[in-house]
Amino acid sequence: MSRFPTAHFMLSVAAPTQFPPDSGAEVAFAGRSNAGKSSAINALTQRKALARTSKTPGQTRLLNYFELTPGQRIVDLPGYGYASAPPAERAKWASLIDRLRARQALRGLFLIVDARRGIGEEDEGLIAWADPAERRVHVLLTKTDKLSRNEGRAALAAAEQQLKGRATVQLLSSRSGAGVPEAQRALLAML
Repeated sequence: MSRFPTAHFMLSVAAPTQFPPDSGAEVAFAGRSNAGKSSAINALTQRKALARTSKTPGQTRLLNYFELTPGQRIVDLPGYGYASAPPAERAKWASLIDRLRARQALRGLFLIVDARRGIGEEDEGLIAWADPAERRVHVLLTKTDKLSRNEGRAALAAAEQQLKGRATVQLLSSRSGAGVPEAQRALLAML
């Protein structure tokens, strides 16, 4: 049985006036384009198509809110590192994401990182944006089904060393479900 049986799409935010009321608790999901954010959201909520997945990077263009239970939300942010969107559109995302950071309801960040790429400079910038002294940050190293067991362990060890306690980190395979219960517990702890 799903931990979030009533999870559903709530709204897309394209302007600051569209944010839901700043109450309850919300966790932002962010990462490079095509790192597996939508797949991670679907795996954690145990829904096949709650968040739309695509093989084409850069499909999330708005801040998409999903209500897990009344007062508990996930915010799916646009991916970074893929420049297909016009500069004006990317600037609008930056403004919205800065507004998100100022919300009292924002309790944490799930940073989605392709385990084959490791934590990059843009990922580091997002950790700093979240301010780990103020909010919890949990890194999901995704697509681990594409790695051998030894490669997965090495990716996890490298991430732990790089993060130096600023964030928790784990392996996740949305395909096999490996790591999903651990990630759900981390999400519930933030909410």
